[in-house]
Amino acid sequence: MSASANTLEQIVQGQAPAALLNPDGAGPFLLACEHASWRIPEEFAGLGLTEEARRSHVAWDPGALEVAAHMARILDAPLVISTVSRLVYDCNRPPYAHDAMPARSERFTIPGNAAVTREERTRRTRTYYEPFRDLLEETLRGFRQPPVLVTVHSFTPTYNGETRAVELGILHDEDSRLADRMLDLAPAFTAMNTQRNAPYSPADGVTHTLKQHGILNGLLNVMLEIRNDLIATPGTQAAVAEDLARLLSATLTEMRIDANRTEAT
Repeated sequence: MSASANTLEQIVQGQAPAALLNPDGAGPFLLACEHASWRIPEEFAGLGLTEEARRSHVAWDPGALEVAAHMARILDAPLVISTVSRLVYDCNRPPYAHDAMPARSERFTIPGNAAVTREERTRRTRTYYEPFRDLLEETLRGFRQPPVLVTVHSFTPTYNGETRAVELGILHDEDSRLADRMLDLAPAFTAMNTQRNAPYSPADGVTHTLKQHGILNGLLNVMLEIRNDLIATPGTQAAVAEDLARLLSATLTEMRIDANRTEAT
């Protein structure tokens, strides 16, 4: 895949609530980007937000889609994305989660989510979450061998007035196999300040996709969180994507070598 910025913009501004990039990817990884877009469909009238809020990190993960698209090319991996803002529906949350359709996010109040009825929650779930969930599961089933699931996110350098020193978070839920080895190898592949389960952890409810599509299917899985000031330009997006792709490939190679050694003995 060689998706240009214009092509990516056309995909996320289309009508489909979810999209598959690089569908013919034949590598061992399956990538997902749940917060790829700030697009709010016209029916929501912008959720009553200002332009600043609609374009801010509360509505999407700036830079994450571009990094994920570069990684998909390098790793020859399919990439499943949500094309709507996480303020409409956060595809990394189950339907029962209160922040699947948040009424407030950091310093922004979301007027269009202030009084979401049960019926509206059900409608949004069916319209915006289920297509993403089903496309990810369908793509997973298309692999000949069980893939490694990697979700790609970004986070803001300052949250509620607090500066974050972490630059790359390697997140996991109860299955830490891939994350453990990545953390061991990370210093050889990136100069970023890399931390486990930071700036978020499973306690923050951020591992839904890992649990739903990774752990329940017995897949190696990891969530990557990149500080968004480090991926603000095409050049830095490409450079970080290359480092992360190399780290993932090296990690998987080492884990397979270890597994073969164990089987041999």
